[in-house]
Amino acid sequence: MLRYPLIHPQLLAALAESGHGGKVLIGDGNFAHRTNVLPGTPMVYLNLSPGLVTADQVLAAILDACPIEAAAVMAPDDGSVAAAEHGFRALLGEEVPVARLGRGEFYAACREPGLAVAVATGDERHFANLLLTIGFNADPTVVGGE
Repeated sequence: MLRYPLIHPQLLAALAESGHGGKVLIGDGNFAHRTNVLPGTPMVYLNLSPGLVTADQVLAAILDACPIEAAAVMAPDDGSVAAAEHGFRALLGEEVPVARLGRGEFYAACREPGLAVAVATGDERHFANLLLTIGFNADPTVVGGE
């Protein structure tokens, strides 16, 4: 039994198999995971019921497991800031740059090579979609660090 905040076997495997520059999609309950991701991308379904689990909960677990060097959010069509974006930015901190992509740009980014895993959540908030870019272990004492 793992004693670690992230215990989902398939998500752990996908993160372990991806490396520096790999992408992780966290999609809300409205995201079309089959049609708006790179074909063949491993899928992790955590959408147990409406509201469970949330994109923020998935992000927190991933942040504990691996370094993130950049992120992108899906921006509302009117250019406003979605409620989910505030939570994402708070969890990511100021050191992780967050790009704001329009709906079409975001979908296109999710269909590019390098998408290591897509995570479906039950998040009911609109625009609670996040595309993470995995960083590298900066600590030279970490095995495999750059």
